[in-house]
Amino acid sequence: MKFPTLATPVQLGSLTLKNRVVMASLTRNRASPGGIPNDLMALYYSQRSTAGLILSEGIFIEEIGGEWLNAPGIFTPAQIKGWQKVTNAVHENNSLIFAQIWHIGRVAHPHHQAGRPNVAPSAVKAEGGKFRLLEGAPGYVTPTPIEDPSHYVEMYRQAARAAKEAGFDGVELHAANGYLPHQFLESHSNKRTDAWGGSVENRSRFVLEIIKAFIAEWGDSKRVGIKLTPAGGYNDMGDSEEDARKQYTYLIQELDKLDIGYIQLSQGFPHPRANNLVVLDEFRPLIKNALVFNNAGLTGEVAEDQLNGKGVQGGPIHAAVFGRAYIGNPNLPEVLRTGAEVKNSDYTLYYDTADDLSRGYTDY
Repeated sequence: MKFPTLATPVQLGSLTLKNRVVMASLTRNRASPGGIPNDLMALYYSQRSTAGLILSEGIFIEEIGGEWLNAPGIFTPAQIKGWQKVTNAVHENNSLIFAQIWHIGRVAHPHHQAGRPNVAPSAVKAEGGKFRLLEGAPGYVTPTPIEDPSHYVEMYRQAARAAKEAGFDGVELHAANGYLPHQFLESHSNKRTDAWGGSVENRSRFVLEIIKAFIAEWGDSKRVGIKLTPAGGYNDMGDSEEDARKQYTYLIQELDKLDIGYIQLSQGFPHPRANNLVVLDEFRPLIKNALVFNNAGLTGEVAEDQLNGKGVQGGPIHAAVFGRAYIGNPNLPEVLRTGAEVKNSDYTLYYDTADDLSRGYTDY
């Protein structure tokens, strides 16, 4: 058997992951109008229930005008009912699924959300973006500062409650990749002078308050995880190495004190704004209680080594997160176990297949 450690179970609180292969959150833009999960999505996730744990695609907590208009939500009864189809399908195939709870903040566009402003901790525009469905394919626009962040903490709490109703096994806060929680964390995107900005502690408050709300709703801290990208590199994010080291050292230590289920560390994307921190080496030694999931474009060989503590400072990882490899290889754990070829998927079909939504989705 190749990669025997990847094939072993791992305990996440009261949950047993049947293997250490985690399916990453992957936006696929296949929800029905109104952001409602559908039968095709249930089939897609059931096919990939070979994973020890599935992390759902990002799920919106309110109507948000992102670049992908068919991303699902979890703020209406119809959406919750749709997700029940998905979670039932995953459970019928002996796997587990966490809901990745998502708000994109300043990288939304008002014209995609009935004129409501995009929001952020501060009126700082992200550079870049391309809203291809709007005339002229404009980029990001300056957001409106959030007056009371506690209102959004409550919105996240309601989403966690809805995820429980929808049958998910837990929730993950998407605090990475330049989305709203990440915007609160970084000094260049958070210019607030109140209790939600300024110091490292204040910039961490939004994330920590959401995590505490998740734990309160679920009644079990191990049913809560988080995704972080301390090196930045996406959606115009990335503080200096010194600032990022201070920020994430404090945040990760505080998260670990809350005894959450896991911390997913992602190396992020190459970008002029990204810093040069090697995320796993920098922050793995700080994590004493949570499981450590690594998401860094892993191969089976590297994942197996890291699960055994090779090439990792501060201890082994507990599970390996695979993203695009899961699109074209629904049976990825078996592919890795047998040493079979990991098939490539067609990037042109990741998001836009209006003629037949199953193409590049459920036909691998």
